[in-house]
Amino acid sequence: MGIFYPIIFIFGLVVGSFLNCVIYRLALPRGRSYCPYCKHILSWQDLIPVLSFLILKGKCRYCQKKISFQYPLVEIVTGLLFVLIFWHLGFGFDLAFGIWILISCFLIIIFVYDLKHFIIPDKIIYPAIAVVFIYNVLQGPALLMRSGLAAILAAGFFLSIVLVSRGRWMGLGDVKLAFLMGLFLGFPNILIALFFAFLIGAIIGVGLILAKRKTLRSEVPFGPFLVTGTFVALFWGERIVQWYLDLFLYV
Repeated sequence: MGIFYPIIFIFGLVVGSFLNCVIYRLALPRGRSYCPYCKHILSWQDLIPVLSFLILKGKCRYCQKKISFQYPLVEIVTGLLFVLIFWHLGFGFDLAFGIWILISCFLIIIFVYDLKHFIIPDKIIYPAIAVVFIYNVLQGPALLMRSGLAAILAAGFFLSIVLVSRGRWMGLGDVKLAFLMGLFLGFPNILIALFFAFLIGAIIGVGLILAKRKTLRSEVPFGPFLVTGTFVALFWGERIVQWYLDLFLYV
């Protein structure tokens, strides 16, 4: 199975390059890829995942302005996630593999777009919810009910925060993302995802305040933390739950 790892990683790099285009065009929906500084249309040799960034030394071929590190990072992270999914699911190319790959792509877009623009686009979140819902329907009523309950409770929790804070602490995009997480993860993984989302968010938030990059009143997108928590629960949720139960039994 080792021969598939580099193939899947390269496939992930290519998909990551496509995700960068999606992220960019959600904000600026127009034509072919071009440099945001000099507006020069990019040729195929400028768009090779990671390799073009390295060859060009992180600068535009035409105006020499710096290229954002977002592009190679998204490509590399996508490649690594695809490999991790392949390994986690037992080296199989089945429906679950395809769904995990597809939802991971949606989550990567949400992570980057919310980080950059402080909004979770409906054009991404609604198709993601539809894909997971259809997949759960195909898996049978038991899974659909469990995942549906997890989705409703997670979304309800975030909706209560939105209502109490009148939208100052959370946005409706976070409610929709929590619903997607519940559908995708089910119980008890949704609890793991939310715990790590708030934990990581608190750590980074305190760090930014101590570094004087943010204040208590600064707006910080929560979508990236929810996406990170989702991946933690997706790959390690069962082990974390088992560790906790074993710890509880021995206390």
